[in-house]
Amino acid sequence: MSPYAAPLRDIRFVLDTLLEHRSLALPQYQDLSPDVIDAVLEEAGRVAGDVWAPLNQDGDRHGCRLEGGEVLTPPGFAEAYRAFVEGGWNGIGSDPEHGGQGLPEVVASAVQEMWQGANMALALCPLLTAGAVEALAQHGDEALKARYLEKLVSGEWTGTMNLTEPQAGSDLSVVRTRAVPDGAHYRLHGQKIFITWGEHDCAENIVHLVLARLPDAAEGNQGISLFLVPKRLVDAQGRLGERNDVNCVSLEHKLGIHGSPTCMLGFGERDGAIGYLVGEPGRGLAHMFTMMNAARHKVGIQGIGVAERAYQQALAYARERVQGRVPKSRSGGPATLIEHYDVRRMLLSMRARLEALRALALLSASEMDIARHAESTEARERAQQRVDLYTPIVKAFSTDQAVDIASLAVQVHGGMGYIEETGVAQHLRDARIAPIYEGTNGIQALDLVTRKLQRDRGAALNSVLDEVAACAASLADDPELAAWGRALRDGVDDTRRALDVVLERAADAEKGHDALQALATPMLDLVGHVLCAWQMGRAALRARAALQDGHEDTAFYRAKLASAEFVLCHWLPRGRAQLAAIEAAPALFDAPL
Repeated sequence: MSPYAAPLRDIRFVLDTLLEHRSLALPQYQDLSPDVIDAVLEEAGRVAGDVWAPLNQDGDRHGCRLEGGEVLTPPGFAEAYRAFVEGGWNGIGSDPEHGGQGLPEVVASAVQEMWQGANMALALCPLLTAGAVEALAQHGDEALKARYLEKLVSGEWTGTMNLTEPQAGSDLSVVRTRAVPDGAHYRLHGQKIFITWGEHDCAENIVHLVLARLPDAAEGNQGISLFLVPKRLVDAQGRLGERNDVNCVSLEHKLGIHGSPTCMLGFGERDGAIGYLVGEPGRGLAHMFTMMNAARHKVGIQGIGVAERAYQQALAYARERVQGRVPKSRSGGPATLIEHYDVRRMLLSMRARLEALRALALLSASEMDIARHAESTEARERAQQRVDLYTPIVKAFSTDQAVDIASLAVQVHGGMGYIEETGVAQHLRDARIAPIYEGTNGIQALDLVTRKLQRDRGAALNSVLDEVAACAASLADDPELAAWGRALRDGVDDTRRALDVVLERAADAEKGHDALQALATPMLDLVGHVLCAWQMGRAALRARAALQDGHEDTAFYRAKLASAEFVLCHWLPRGRAQLAAIEAAPALFDAPL
């Protein structure tokens, strides 16, 4: 497996040039400067590349082991995680009130990509902890926050999300885990499956956030509450006590992310696992969605990270592997793979899509900063509407594309890609989980069309499309980029037409539900393509201006223009083709299967 180098140049381009460091203009971040952000990115890239990345392939080969109820992670993982904690990386985006560094979410997201690209299996641990921090900070009472938040923010303790049960996958309304009142706490009984980093040897305590039912709870979603259940009990002074009645029953044997322990947990095999109510009774699912929404954006970033590493490995292999010949007009002798234009097509497709996905994900993160810290209520509400709109797209579209990009990396390697020793197959195996967890991508698509587009009749999307149309007009004003502008304008028109279809079908009392199910994924795919093309259109305008101004980094900006052309003229049409599927749905799916 080739080394990993964080894509610092492109990340800086997004933060500096496309976003113009707009998060730093917020009062919350007035003491920060682009130079400070650059230093953070540089050091994170060093730790990711030098400390985490070398463990990735060995972690995949060794996997995790369950011995006597204890889970042993692959060699080096515990030490690498401790280096991560000691460097203060776990809390870079968390509130200083709880021990975090308080950096903007857009910076934390950029750094998150580096951890995921370096070692996705290990990076899943802090990803889940970040969600637990968010849920506890928003919904926990003061006593719980005082006892647990600081250690979670620092990463000394890790967090998990416990939703799924053997009979309850995406349908959480049938959760059976019970929580029985017992004085100032509760005792939980039940089983949870697919719990990422549910047991491990990298931290001294694990804080489980668990969905369960009180004895008098109603059936369905309204009867679910959220509980904090520590692996080891914690006294009022924050000191660790005895082991709680929570046990790892088994480890899952998975397609990928072998270095990440995915556990079946048993609660209450003896007297009941002691837990504490988080938030209001019966509001557990709503509270858990705080954690899930934070995780969904991070999973989109995760897809980008692992796809970036797959691209880097494919590029390195293509530069070194001698295979076949090219026309005498170029070299005439034995050629490296990168000299073959079909291979160059694949590599450009990978790079261009990654740049587009990264720009959209970081745009969404910058909107989170505005939603949290803008001075005016109007600005915060507008930004939150965009965060809500972007989240299912970043999660689903990025992870679907990541699987395809990782698959292309295998293809670039040819037969060697199908051999585990080269390491590239690991990226494809690892990436494949991302479209499934934190709500499958089909669920993300349904969230987009049934919630986000319905609640405001598409107003937030139309507002974004106005900006996309303005970008298209700016491209059209430049004779060299005019064709790209027309392509982007056509994408806007298709998306508005698709939105009309969504709203029209939703109003059909008899067939609306089936219609929305049938068109949801094509709709998300169309919107994802158009929003990514928008970002590359903006990138093209900035790259062209830099070249006209005589910027010294000509190679970077020429490559950026090539990426933009690929996205706008070769990739966007694939997304626009989804309009036909949207207009035809759901008639096709009534056919026998």
